[in-house]
Amino acid sequence: MSPTESLDQAPVFQLKGSMLAITVLELAKNNLEALDRQLAAKVAQAPNFFSNTPLVLALDKLPAGEGAIDLPGLMRVCRQHGLRTLAIRASRIEDIAAAIAIDLPVLPPSGARERPIDPVEVVEPKKPEKPPEPVIKPTKIITSPVRGGQTVYAEGCDLVVIASVSPGAELMADGNIHVYGPMRGRALAGHKGNTKARIFCQQLSAELVSIAGKYKVSEDLRRDPLWGSGVQISLSSDMLNITRL
Repeated sequence: MSPTESLDQAPVFQLKGSMLAITVLELAKNNLEALDRQLAAKVAQAPNFFSNTPLVLALDKLPAGEGAIDLPGLMRVCRQHGLRTLAIRASRIEDIAAAIAIDLPVLPPSGARERPIDPVEVVEPKKPEKPPEPVIKPTKIITSPVRGGQTVYAEGCDLVVIASVSPGAELMADGNIHVYGPMRGRALAGHKGNTKARIFCQQLSAELVSIAGKYKVSEDLRRDPLWGSGVQISLSSDMLNITRL
């Protein structure tokens, strides 16, 4: 058996689903070539298996001896097979720094609060230089319903949707997001780190809401007494606050 055949037969990832149809790709080895081949094989078996699928890259299960991963290269491999990276889940400093460098949200490691860890010297990553102030652009206004699978991005400005947002649809804005109709999809305001951004909607029925990378999913939102009501969502002390309009 050749080394390539042995490598292909050993899985380097696991795909795990969620209630929001956001796929988690849990990487077990730092081998992008093998990952590319195995994802291609998965798509060949079921051509519609991936179709612009939202993805969280889980890097927190990589063995300690694995070297630094090429995060942009990993995202390109996933993108080629229909996987759209929304965030990473990581614990290693180099992975977190790589995500910060490309404005990619970082989620906490899986089970990090329950798993005992050995004390180690923590080296703080060098803080990136403050980016230049963004150029203010006119508000982006959408007047037709946003269907499932559609992504609308308002770069450098606010986003206003004067229609409904279906499940599976995604709204992204560097500024605020306003939805004058039922909000059933995902809304990500302050996409490039604007912590003062807000989300306004006439009917909160969202799959996920996020401001500057801090998020709540539908399982949390449904427990809020304002679920289904007109609300505004803001960020304070790294916590999302939901108040009535």
